[in-house]
Amino acid sequence: MTGQMTGQSTERMITAVYVSPTAMEPMLPEQDKALEELAVNIVRAAGQLSGRLHPITRLAVAALVRSMNSYYSNLIEGHNTHPLDIERALRKDLSMDPAKRALQLESKAHIEVQTLIEEKLQADASARICSADFLRWIHKEFYDRLPDEFQIVKTKTGLNERVHPGELRSGEVEVGQHVAPSSTALLEFLSRFESVYEPSNLTAVQRIIATAASHHRLAWIHPFLDGNGRVSRLFTDAYFRRIHLTSHGLWTVSRGLARHRDKYFAALGAADAKRWNDYDGRGNLSLKALVDFCRFFLEVCLDQIRYMSALLEFETIDKRICSFAERFSALHGLPREMAVLLRDCFLRGEVSRGEAAKLLDKPERTARRLLQRLLEEDLIASEGPGKPLRIKFPMQVVGYYFPKLFPEGVEND
Repeated sequence: MTGQMTGQSTERMITAVYVSPTAMEPMLPEQDKALEELAVNIVRAAGQLSGRLHPITRLAVAALVRSMNSYYSNLIEGHNTHPLDIERALRKDLSMDPAKRALQLESKAHIEVQTLIEEKLQADASARICSADFLRWIHKEFYDRLPDEFQIVKTKTGLNERVHPGELRSGEVEVGQHVAPSSTALLEFLSRFESVYEPSNLTAVQRIIATAASHHRLAWIHPFLDGNGRVSRLFTDAYFRRIHLTSHGLWTVSRGLARHRDKYFAALGAADAKRWNDYDGRGNLSLKALVDFCRFFLEVCLDQIRYMSALLEFETIDKRICSFAERFSALHGLPREMAVLLRDCFLRGEVSRGEAAKLLDKPERTARRLLQRLLEEDLIASEGPGKPLRIKFPMQVVGYYFPKLFPEGVEND
């Protein structure tokens, strides 16, 4: 099943491997009103989410979403790294426990590569994100950052095999019932992949449907010995960013896929199926199964966009900020007026030091001490002495500000 998305050399000789790119047809669903309506709804919802926040606050939320994306993408692979450990990894505070440290480095790698992708696409709006070179670049950047133990995979014969960052697999693989294309034909398959899914070749609606179809077909090609799952999801993040549907980084599909992990794997596996009969498209693979996967995938996308939109409504987040501030001030003997400052930083993007003192309604010296305490607690941030204050989202506040962003109970452990 493609859903497992981890490369393993088979213990027997595989003879029925695909050598012609025509084997992965159809690559896009034919005109489908339900999928097209889903695509339109996604565009509408993503546009509404884009305008939710002040641009400065939006950057802070987007940084949190990157961490969330890393958490959920790795969780899909069975790697559960506590969000607090991810936060510590970003501060270079790595565990002495080798297993926990490896997971921290994996999460940090994912966040860094996603950031690199965003920077690359911002610098070059015409980047060929569907090309073999781009996919190999994602894989290389990710695996170059992984600890050594995550660069070794065990084959079905029990032998260890090293993953070479950025290199296409050189052997044949079988994942569940799916036999991936021949390693000797990978460049041909990836060339066809690029020609079909390149966004500039598609209409606006086709591009959105193509995010789903390409996600499966890339997993189906299985170009790398290992890491195909993470690369596929990072590629999909890049695709959404390229077609301007990330709402400035405020949502990610990985959260939804992880919350429906079994359905995700089942849908991936089902879309590997060959055409059932003459009414099931004209390609080698099942058209109906591809349509079903695209519907599942796009419904998850729409659900996540709507979830983040509801989460970021100011009327509700205002109450959540005040609830956190009340609890925090009671625990640490701080004035409850800190809620007003946190709320204004969130709403306005930044607040000057002078304004902050007025919002706290305290004498100047007392206000300075309180601001220093809030900076030390990472509840607010500043680029330097005298510079304006901005909101921050350390893990100690995430469960309050953004309930259920992570699974219940993991934010504040």
